Amino acid sequence: MPKKRALTEFFLPTSQKKSRISPPPTCSPPTGANNPSSHPTYPFPVPQLPAYIHDKLSESPSAEGQAINDQPDLDLLYFQPFVAKSIEKDLFEFLRSQLFFYRVQYKIKRGGMETQINTPRYTTVFGLDETSKFAPNGSILEASSSRPVAADKYPTCNPRPLPQCLDELRKITEVFTNSTYNFCLVNYYATGADSISYHSDDERFLGPLPSIASFSLGAKRDFLMKHKPVPPKDGDPTAAEVNNAKPLKLPLASGDMVLMRGTTQANWLHSIPKRKGGESDRGRINITFRKAMVKGGTENYYQYNVGSGSVWTWDDKKKEMRPWQPNGEQ
Repeated sequence: MPKKRALTEFFLPTSQKKSRISPPPTCSPPTGANNPSSHPTYPFPVPQLPAYIHDKLSESPSAEGQAINDQPDLDLLYFQPFVAKSIEKDLFEFLRSQLFFYRVQYKIKRGGMETQINTPRYTTVFGLDETSKFAPNGSILEASSSRPVAADKYPTCNPRPLPQCLDELRKITEVFTNSTYNFCLVNYYATGADSISYHSDDERFLGPLPSIASFSLGAKRDFLMKHKPVPPKDGDPTAAEVNNAKPLKLPLASGDMVLMRGTTQANWLHSIPKRKGGESDRGRINITFRKAMVKGGTENYYQYNVGSGSVWTWDDKKKEMRPWQPNGEQ
C-alpha cells in the first residue's frame, strides 16, 4: 500500500510555498434514497449519492495537482484525475440521470440589433451570493443579520441550495483548493456539437482574483485557453509574443479538475470547441464551483443558466435529454 501524502503535498499556492489548510471535511454519510435533497424551487427531489460513490469520493483527490504557471498571468492547478477512475463513470451517469437541466434562450443587443441566443448546451445552477444564506428550512436570510430577506431582493430569480450530491464535492474541493464556494454551475454537452465559445469568468461580482474549480465527467473534450490580446508597446516584444502564441490545450478526461485562480480570469480566455464524432458524442458534464460576492452574481447565474425555459431530464431508454413532464411521462 503506498504511503499516504499529507494534504499540503497535493498543491502549491501561487507563492509556491506549502499552505496550512484544514483537515479534510467529515462528509456526512448518505441517509438513503428515502431522504433526497428537495427545495420548493426544485422541479423534483434529487437523490443522495449512492454510498459507494460517496465513500470513494471522500478519498479524493486521486492525483496531485500539477501547477501550470509558465506563461504570463496564468495560474492553474491541474488534477489528472481528481475523481477516482473507479467511480468517475458512475458519478457521471448518476448526475446526468438525476439532475434537472435547462436549454436557455436569451436576447442580447449587438449594434442596436436584438439577437436571440440559444445556449448550445444544457445548463443548471445552484447557490446564493455572499450577502445571503439559506436557512435549514430552505428559506433565504440576510447573511449579516440572519433575518429574512426582503421579498424583492431577488426579483428575477428563485435561488436554490446545492443538493447533497453536489455539496459533498464542493466541501472536498474547498479543502484542496484553499478556497470557498457558494455557487455550482453544471453544463451538459450532449454531443460534440455542444460547445462554449471563448470567454473569461471575470465578472466584477466574482471579485478581483476569483478561484474557479472546473470538473469534467464523461467524454474527453479539449479545453482551450489563450491570453487576451495585449496592446503593443514600442520596443516591447512581449505583446507580439503573447498575441501570436498558440492556444494552450488541455485534453480533459473524465474525473479531471482544473483550478483557475489568481490573475487567470482577468487575462485569459477559455473555451470548449465543437468536435465531430468519436468520444465527444458520448456526453460530458462540466461542474464548476465559484464564489459570487453580491446579489448581481445570483441574478446573472440564474438568468443565463435557468432562464424561463422548460426543464429537461435524461431519458435512459432513448439515451437523450427530453422535456420533463410532472406526471413522469416524457
